[in-house]
Amino acid sequence: MDFQLNEDQREFRSVLRDFVDNEIIPVARDWEQSGRYPTEIVKGMADMGLFGITIPEEYGGLDLDPVSFALVFEEIARGWMGIAGILGSHSLACRMIAMRGTDEQKRTYLPDLATGKRRTGIGLTEPDAGTDLQGIRTTARLEGDHYVVNGSKMWITNARYADPLPVLVKTDPTASPAHKGMSILLVDADTKGYEITKDIPKLGYKGTESCEIVLDNVRVPKENLLGGVEGKGMQHALSALEWGRVNIAARSVGIAQRAHDEALAYAGQRKAFGQTIGDFQAVQLQLATVATQLQAARLMAYFAAEAVRQGRADGETGMAKIFCSEVALQAAIDAMKIHGGYGYSTEYEVERLYRDAILMSIGEGTNDVLRTVVAKSLLRGETVVR
Repeated sequence: MDFQLNEDQREFRSVLRDFVDNEIIPVARDWEQSGRYPTEIVKGMADMGLFGITIPEEYGGLDLDPVSFALVFEEIARGWMGIAGILGSHSLACRMIAMRGTDEQKRTYLPDLATGKRRTGIGLTEPDAGTDLQGIRTTARLEGDHYVVNGSKMWITNARYADPLPVLVKTDPTASPAHKGMSILLVDADTKGYEITKDIPKLGYKGTESCEIVLDNVRVPKENLLGGVEGKGMQHALSALEWGRVNIAARSVGIAQRAHDEALAYAGQRKAFGQTIGDFQAVQLQLATVATQLQAARLMAYFAAEAVRQGRADGETGMAKIFCSEVALQAAIDAMKIHGGYGYSTEYEVERLYRDAILMSIGEGTNDVLRTVVAKSLLRGETVVR
């Protein structure tokens, strides 16, 4: 088994690292604290073609393999996790359109989404429906040539820039089980009744907005029904979430790597009792433990990405997301401890890494719920650990 990246992947990672080191890391702390939207960084990502990483080449995209996809989010999250969120929601929605959309939907949206001229996100979650997507209340009633949509969505990344926004709705609220009555509509940003009502204040995950959206009698052309068939919305969403868990696992690895880098650098320069704190065994033990967990997390993320390339991988992606997110949080906590009092100061990077790491165990399905997903996959024999 070859655990090494191929030459193309190594070259691609090198380009990503240069971009992160030169364009993101120098400004991330100041921009995050000031609430500045990272317009220049977004433009840089567009110039690199990163908004097309999940879009087929025939529509102008890069069509990256899942491991290269993971590299993108690992490196960008190493610089600023919020930036990875901007690209992540867009990329998952693009993949959903590319894999599930009609030919006309692909021709209409994908070329501009690939260049970043258009951007998008995913409108799944609601005030009372997060991990339990079958509990959504947003409805879409077909009237003639349009669906009339009513409801609200919560925690929507890229909400102010998404055009279109794929929105999960119930086209048949009476269906049992509920997922058979769920569909996804591509809602254009200028549609009457589509309103962003709130930016949600957050502990971390800054640099990108997370919004509440209200849909009040929004009329969506029936040709904007993703895939052209009702009742497939849950399958469409899950096809994106599988890649989404690789995305979160990779982001977690990036956060953990940055936390380890910061801790290692600080331990080598901070002096106490006449020596650098890295000379103390207690600090060495923390550094070694995080380094070991980080390497394991990276390999697990790449393994899950490779499993996705080979076919459906609910168990593998769930395990990777759980493990990597928990490694990220522990790495951030340990980095703060190694920094001592300065770790609690906003003048240093590690407190931001801590605030961002917490979200990784919540996003794309909470870790507790994912543990049940993994267990069911094991019991069905779909995931085999040996």
